Amino acid sequence: MTPGSGLQAGLKNRHLSMIAIGGVIGAGLFVGSSSGIATAGPGILLSYALVGTLVVLVMRMLGEMSAANPTSGSFSAHADRALGRWAGFSIGWLYWFFWVVVLAVEATAGAKILAGWIPAVPQWGWALIVMAVLTATNLISVGSYGEFEFWFAGIKVVAIGAFIVIGVLAVFGVLPGVHNDQAGLSNLTAHGGFLPHGPGAILTGVLLVVFSFMGSEIATLAAGESEDPQRAVTKSTNSIIWRIGVFYLGSILVVVSLLPWNSPSIMKDGSYVAALESLGIPHAGQIMNFIVLTSVLSCLNSGLYTASRMAFSLGQRGDAPKAFAKTTSRGVPMAAILASVLFGFVAVFFNYKFPDSVFLFLVNSSGAVALFVWLAICFSQLRMRKIIQREAPEKLVVKMWLYPYLTWATAGLIVFVLGYMLTDTEGESSGRITVELSLAVAALVIAIALVRQKLGGKREATAVTAEPEAEAEADKVSVG
Repeated sequence: MTPGSGLQAGLKNRHLSMIAIGGVIGAGLFVGSSSGIATAGPGILLSYALVGTLVVLVMRMLGEMSAANPTSGSFSAHADRALGRWAGFSIGWLYWFFWVVVLAVEATAGAKILAGWIPAVPQWGWALIVMAVLTATNLISVGSYGEFEFWFAGIKVVAIGAFIVIGVLAVFGVLPGVHNDQAGLSNLTAHGGFLPHGPGAILTGVLLVVFSFMGSEIATLAAGESEDPQRAVTKSTNSIIWRIGVFYLGSILVVVSLLPWNSPSIMKDGSYVAALESLGIPHAGQIMNFIVLTSVLSCLNSGLYTASRMAFSLGQRGDAPKAFAKTTSRGVPMAAILASVLFGFVAVFFNYKFPDSVFLFLVNSSGAVALFVWLAICFSQLRMRKIIQREAPEKLVVKMWLYPYLTWATAGLIVFVLGYMLTDTEGESSGRITVELSLAVAALVIAIALVRQKLGGKREATAVTAEPEAEAEADKVSVG
């Protein structure tokens, strides 16, 4: 196969639209919302609204930079230019690390569901099969990734849409064939009030839900391989408010209206399964398992794509092996994909062999990377706005609101969330452990970046001083 000239525009507009919509719906919404509801009661809606606002603001900043300069490196490439090589290197590798760990988490979650359906194949076997199939999908072409993601995300979107419609009809008592005495908007205040555990529970809820939003930025990475990158970025940035409003706030509002927040079934069966079963919908658990499996496969598919494109971008900028920047004739960065999936397989192995030591460390040490990425986007945008205005003001087709005040406020809120996580000391994956280990890994990566930058500077200086000496030597030879 002859090498290609780089990434190709293989993603259609419908692919990008569904990637943007599906990117905000992670498996964490279905799986993790029950613990958030148990912690904050109906007030979890405020937690989702707070994090949703944060994501909207961060995506607006990223949209501004990516619409002006669409690239597969997205925020890593922007940080490289705005803050320095060390920043692009650090945030790029941390983001890559985050996604290869996510590959293992999602592959295990999918394997668990599949093993429950077909127990003849062991769980580790299913994890292997799922990873292998999606690796093949990504290796064929970017179009095949887009097609798979279009259908995976489509199933998620239709499922949540149907859930919201059915739930709203049930809450108002007009769903045919269903009479649920428990359902009603009164559930928002009837069981200890809207904030049964006090206002502080809103912040605790934030810690539980913040990581289910990771993935919103995938559309800006994928835009570089679309037919019209600027239009794709602008569209996904402008639509994120209603996407978060409908899929997160809308569906959680339905859950806490259908059932009392303290219903034991929410923690026992999961929030969405409990809500469906309260309506008497048969096989609710299996229906939800199918939807969760779809979300897991979507996350795996996008995770492998995202990790490989970040590795490709790092390779292009000389911050990763040059082989990562080489593409096949179909525009696929094969080495970047295989390297990413290899680390994913290693992480899966650790999950089965050392779940409470090595794998727990990997999960905790990558846990706060989402917040680091958002913080890097804030600081990059503060510098990039000035650069774009100076060099190509016509490219500012998406603008951050109330610049620079809202950018600084967003950065302050992210730092506040990180600080608040340090007060969470319960369990092996507590907020404090996650932040401390993530900071330690980030410090190590930044140290490597700074050393590389310093050595690179010295090499450049040596090359510059060597040139006149070589010229003088050549003159001596010619005179002689």
